[in-house]
Amino acid sequence: MDMALTADDRDVRERARAFARGFLHPHEEELDENNGLPDATEAAIRQGVLDHGLNAINHAREVGGQQMTVVQQCLVNEEVGNATNALWSRVWQPPICLRDGTPEQIETYLAPACRGEISVSFCTSEPAAGSDAGGVKTSARLDGNRYVIDGEKCFASSAEYADVNLLTTVVDGDPAKPTLFLVDKGTEGFNVRRLPRFAQRSGHGHPELDIVDMRVPATQMLGEIGQGFELTKDWFVEARLGIAARSIGMAVRASELALGWSREREQFGRAIIGFQAVEFMLAEMAADIMAGKSMLYRTAQEIDSGLDRKTAHAKASAAKYFCSEAGFRVVDKAVQIFGGRGVMCENPVERLTRDVRLERIWEGTSEIQKVVIGGQIKKRGLDMYTGWD
Repeated sequence: MDMALTADDRDVRERARAFARGFLHPHEEELDENNGLPDATEAAIRQGVLDHGLNAINHAREVGGQQMTVVQQCLVNEEVGNATNALWSRVWQPPICLRDGTPEQIETYLAPACRGEISVSFCTSEPAAGSDAGGVKTSARLDGNRYVIDGEKCFASSAEYADVNLLTTVVDGDPAKPTLFLVDKGTEGFNVRRLPRFAQRSGHGHPELDIVDMRVPATQMLGEIGQGFELTKDWFVEARLGIAARSIGMAVRASELALGWSREREQFGRAIIGFQAVEFMLAEMAADIMAGKSMLYRTAQEIDSGLDRKTAHAKASAAKYFCSEAGFRVVDKAVQIFGGRGVMCENPVERLTRDVRLERIWEGTSEIQKVVIGGQIKKRGLDMYTGWD
């Protein structure tokens, strides 16, 4: 298997790296201190995304995207993912399931989202439906040519400001009929109940929503009745590979910072890199990064080569699990190498600690990834994970 990057791949990586260092890193502390950036700064970052050709890397050119390979998407997410306080989220990647909309929905929502003209939020989790996605209770019932929707959501990332929200429901309260709806900003009955504070200060929240007697046209359904979870599967593969890539990006940045500090910091008359305890931590960090990158990019290359959906889903779960856990181990060791300076908010490794901790939870906790991996092993054996063709 040829794992070498092509010239196009390297160009994508360099553009993403230049963008992250030029447009994201300079604003990290300001965002952390203020939990937001001035409108002018946000506009400059948005223009930077466009100028560097990083908008909608996961969508086709015909709808305004960059049509990057999965390998290239991972390269972008690795580079921008090392920016603290979720500044990576400014590099918009509209949910992949929007491509399954009607021509009218693609023109109204997907194409503008690819161009960065509108933002999209995905609202799935509920108080009783987190890891158990089948526990969704938000219900939609047809009334004439509109659906009436009632329920509640939590961890609805960016829903407080998004222009359109992808809402997971069950039609007629039937768990066998999971269905997605496109809900425009300002729709009556779509209410932000509370905006909890989180450890990560990104300028965007994860609100709790009350959905009360909300009426949306039947034409706002994405796909068909009962297709909700099926449409979400490809998004989960994409999201989990994105998390894996970002986790590796965070790990690389943290390890580089720790290495630099270990060469500079002197104790007992010599640089601390000369102490075996520090040397071993750096070695463990390097091995975790190497293993995670190998897994991530091999999986991405297999998907680009036509890997079937079920296998892609299974391998993406393994990559998300390993890379997020490895990323956390690496960042934690970086903090240890910095000592007291590692828990100062002005130090990127402190902020990376908050960021990488989230990656082990959202889009399926590490424990849920193990459930996916274990289930595949029971059904299909170990070869999916241990084989090499």
